[in-house]
Amino acid sequence: MEPHFWHERWERAEIGFHQQTINVHLQQFWNRLELRAGQRVFVPLCGKSHDLLWLAGEGHPVTGVEISPMAVAAFFTENGLTPRRWRDGAFEVWEADEIRILLGDFFALEPRHVADCAGVYDRASLIALPPAMRARYARHLQAVLSDGAPVLLVTLEYDQTAMQGPPFAVGEDEVRALYAPTHTVELLVTRDALAEESRWRERGLTWLLEKVYRLAQHPIAAS
Repeated sequence: MEPHFWHERWERAEIGFHQQTINVHLQQFWNRLELRAGQRVFVPLCGKSHDLLWLAGEGHPVTGVEISPMAVAAFFTENGLTPRRWRDGAFEVWEADEIRILLGDFFALEPRHVADCAGVYDRASLIALPPAMRARYARHLQAVLSDGAPVLLVTLEYDQTAMQGPPFAVGEDEVRALYAPTHTVELLVTRDALAEESRWRERGLTWLLEKVYRLAQHPIAAS
C-alpha cells in the first residue's frame, strides 16, 4: 500500500471511507479524552473529513496529516477556506483558521510536527492500513506523540474474506496487542454498523461491528 494507491483512490473518487457527516462516536465520546478547549488535536490520515471542523468548533486547534493532494485541496475548497501554504521538511503545510493539514507521508512525521498536540482522533487511520503496516503505524504514532496524549480510536470488525479493504477489519485482540504495552485500552462501545449502513451489505458483508476505544498512555515511572 504505497502512496500511489491512495492517490489513485482519490483520483477515481473511490472514497467510500469518507463520511459526509460528523462521526457520531466523535460527538458522543470526545469528552472522554478530557481535553481542554485550546488544546491541539492530531488527526492522522485525515482526508477531507468534516470531523476536523467539528473539533475546531469545540475549541481545539487541529493538525491533520494526509498524503493525497486532492483530499487536502478539496477540504479547504469545499469548506470555503483559503489556506496559507508553506514547506516544512517533507511536508507542504496548508493552514486556515484553527486547522492545519500536513500534506505528505505519515511515516515522515517528526515529533516537532505534533509536539503541541494533546490528544489524537483516529477514525480512519489504523483501519486504512493492511496488517503488515499496522504495527509500524502504532509504533510511529507513539514515537512522535507527546507523553500522555490520549487517543480516541474507532475500528471496524468483519469477515475479512468477504470484502477487500480498505477499510480493513481490526479486531479487539489486535488493538490490545498493538497498544496495551503502552496504553490502558478501554472499550467504550460496540455498534452493529451493518444494520445502519446498507452500503457495506452491498459489498458482500453479512456482519459488521464498529468499536470505539479510549487509549490512555501508561504513566511513565519516575527515574
